[in-house]
Amino acid sequence: MKNVQKNPMYRFLIVLTICSTAGLQTWRTLFNNFAVEVVGLDGNHIGIIQSIREIPGFLALLVVFALLIIKEHRLSALSILFLGAGIAITGLLPTYGGLILTTLIMSFGFHYYEATNQSLTLQHFDIKTSPWVFGKQRSFAAVSNIGIGILIYLSQPILSYNQMYLIFGGIITAMGIWALFQNPTKDQETIPQRKQMVLRKKYWLYYFLTFMAGARRQIFIAFAIFLMVKKFDFSLKEIAVLFIINNIINYFLSPTIGKAIIRFGERKVLSLEYFSLIFVFFAYAVVQSKLLVSVLYILDHIFFNFSIAIRTYFQKIGDPADIAPSMSVGFTINHIAAVVLPAVGGFLWLIDYRIPFVAGAVLSSISLAAVQKIK
Repeated sequence: MKNVQKNPMYRFLIVLTICSTAGLQTWRTLFNNFAVEVVGLDGNHIGIIQSIREIPGFLALLVVFALLIIKEHRLSALSILFLGAGIAITGLLPTYGGLILTTLIMSFGFHYYEATNQSLTLQHFDIKTSPWVFGKQRSFAAVSNIGIGILIYLSQPILSYNQMYLIFGGIITAMGIWALFQNPTKDQETIPQRKQMVLRKKYWLYYFLTFMAGARRQIFIAFAIFLMVKKFDFSLKEIAVLFIINNIINYFLSPTIGKAIIRFGERKVLSLEYFSLIFVFFAYAVVQSKLLVSVLYILDHIFFNFSIAIRTYFQKIGDPADIAPSMSVGFTINHIAAVVLPAVGGFLWLIDYRIPFVAGAVLSSISLAAVQKIK
């Protein structure tokens, strides 16, 4: 793998992945406490904002058309710039409407980078190395999350929410500007990508698994941390410590997961993920311990890394020229349910907070059955 590490695209994507993950981690770490303590929002407001946050992911298919006028690696850089800018101005608009606006800006940057990152990784690395590269990206992302967690923990007593948003968002914006002047594709040959949307019958299982992964993932993103803050009274410091512990564990495990996909194949790895998540989601619905809910959060994050296998499965069955458009379309499919579920889940939360988590267990069961179709 040493030759892979010398690849300019590998270094470029590692840097931007660190920025992307650090940006999202900043937003997620501060968001729930900021929304509850400063803006005064409740579960239904959180659900709606989380649904709006997924609209850019739903519109990721527009990446295909953006690539008609801009190179893919430059779109990645521009996405990081938008991500940082959205975070930087969040604290300046401490209202429900302000959070909706800044969330949209931040989310367009994050989701468009994720779509192009998946595409560039699958284009520039073969089936024997791409799972490892995805694993290393997750590993470095964990390191950046640890750093963000420590910085927020240390900054919280002396900096306001507004100041933290400005500092962290400003740094990410600056890295996006730097990346705009890089050219990691120089002297590298890849198969030209189709500049149009691609939907093929032979990719149906990839589409379905992508859809289901997005649906169950959004239940976790929208309500796991909110459960901790609302039901278990987690403070901002406690959330930051949890994120640090979680990312230390994932730093060591992520490359191993990539290697496991190479060794055991996508079906076995994904089967383990979905089987385990059935129990994790049911546990969220009944847990009464602060320690146990923290363990569930960490386990959920570990199993989330297994979803790398959905992308590498496509790499094995897909036409190489379909990678860029298919990753964009796949990202949109991933977010169809994501646009609706958090808002619906927010209203169900008001009836009984356990309902969204039981739904997550049901979705995991369906995914477990579907993944057996992988040959």
